[in-house]
This record gives sequence, C-alpha cells and structure tokens, in this order.
Amino acid sequence: MLVVEDERDIAELVALHLEDIDCEPTLAADGHEAMRLAFAREWDLVILDLRLPGPDGLAICRALRRESRYVPILMLTSKSSELDRVLGLELGADDYLTKPFSVSELMARVKAIFRRVESLGQRFPGGAESLTIGPLTINPDGREVAVDGKPMALTAREFDLLLHFARHPGRVFSRAQLLDNVWGYGHDGYEHTVNSHINRLRSKIEPDPAQPKFIVTVWGVGYRLEQRQQPQLRSV
Repeated sequence: MLVVEDERDIAELVALHLEDIDCEPTLAADGHEAMRLAFAREWDLVILDLRLPGPDGLAICRALRRESRYVPILMLTSKSSELDRVLGLELGADDYLTKPFSVSELMARVKAIFRRVESLGQRFPGGAESLTIGPLTINPDGREVAVDGKPMALTAREFDLLLHFARHPGRVFSRAQLLDNVWGYGHDGYEHTVNSHINRLRSKIEPDPAQPKFIVTVWGVGYRLEQRQQPQLRSV
C-alpha cells in the first residue's frame, strides 16, 4: 500500500495503524517520489494527500487513471479544498477523507474500499464469462469493453458503473444508490459526480449520447440499463 503524505507525523501515524490491519505501507513525502513509486509496482491501495511538493495529488490521480490497471485511491484533503475533493472524485478517486481525521474513520474507509474491490472482482457463477448487450461486449475478468468489436477505453469507475448496470438489467438506481454500490458508500452532496460519469460513459458506448439506448434516465429517480438490452452471457 502506498501512502503519499508530506506531513511526516501524519504519514507515520497512518502507516502504524495500517500495519495493525496487516497492510505493508510504503511512504512517499512528495509528488515526484509518489509518481515514481506509483508506477513502480502494483498497489492494493494508494492513500493520497492532495497538497504535495512537486506534482500534486490531482496530477497523480489523473496519471493513475490513465493506466489500464486499476488501483483504489483514497484522497486526503483539507476542509477548505472542496473544489479539490470534487475534482478528485471526478478524476476517479474512490473516496476522500477530510483533515483532521480520526484514525478509526480512516481504517473504516480503507476496509470499505477493500470490501468493494473484492465484491467487484467476483466472477459470475460458472466461471469467466463475458456479457453481450446488443453491440456491447463486457469482459469482467479482463475489465474490457468493446462496441461492435471495437475496444473502448473506459476509466476504472466507468467500467464499474457499466458492469453494475449490466448485472442488474432493468433495475432503476438512484444516484445515492450508485454512489453506495459502485463508489463504496455515499458521499453526501456529490450525487452530481454520478451524472458526470454517466455522461462520459454514454459518450463512449452510445451511438447517440443525446438519445441513449443503453443507460437511460428515469426522470426524478435515477438511471437503469434498458431492459430490452438484456445481457447475454458467453464463455470466454
């Protein structure tokens, strides 16, 4: 686990408590070191302070989300940086925690992210199977999506959203439910983050994003995968 924090006391305190839950933290004290370490190996989680010497946390988050491999990101922010929190969530951070924070809350957030990642990684019964939804093909194991056979570059969060809808065709989800089910748990006041991700996902998979055929809006409620686009399972 990578902990990116330039305040040494906070970094060491976080590392100490991560060790208590059998994690092996590696510390980075500035953006340059963090950027180097972030791509040096695969991490189970990156705890990322936004205010850093060198490249800031937003730049690091953006760089990680350009990668095809997915790593969970928990941001640490100050109370005065609401815009940074919003931008971080828009860029694909899994969660945020505002300084000063309690260690018990940090550990609860870390455990919640691990539970969500484990849940999203579960296969469909019967082994590795892909789903076909009209021209869409979704490969859960490889986290790959194709439209009419053409691979689509989705972010980790966009893929998680699409897979969640595909696993529950026809079911309507509110924005709060999507935050809870896909992001891990709710972020009060950040339901607009769901809208942004839905819009970006539509721009990649819909023939006409202005008139979506796959992920449709249920006005006043939320979104659903259109039932006539019932997924078909196919072994891979």
